[in-house]
Amino acid sequence: QVQLVETGGGLVQAGGSLRLSCAASGSIFSINAIGWYRQAPGKEREWVAVIKDGGTTNYGDSVKGRFTISRGNAKNTVYLQMNSLKPEDTDIYYCTARITTIQRFTNDYWGQGTQVTVSS
Repeated sequence: QVQLVETGGGLVQAGGSLRLSCAASGSIFSINAIGWYRQAPGKEREWVAVIKDGGTTNYGDSVKGRFTISRGNAKNTVYLQMNSLKPEDTDIYYCTARITTIQRFTNDYWGQGTQVTVSS
């Protein structure tokens, strides 16, 4: 009924940049908030960034000033521009969204994750 598809992960050298994309599709009435978490094996999931309905954004302390979250012109699309990447940014990045369906049911959805690897 609702899917989140993430793209853009890959391997980059420290100091480089990547842009992640997340596209939501399905029986969507509205997206109340959409953002990113990251998690590496053996580590807890870490909140990265969120953009809310209306355009307000919030970031985790570790990425402030380096990452930017934005909504795309395409419907139900969000981007995470990652600059000045560090080896400690190496994680699987997950897109998550709070979505109200056309049936007016609200739930949280998760993408499959995309691997970001930053080499030193």
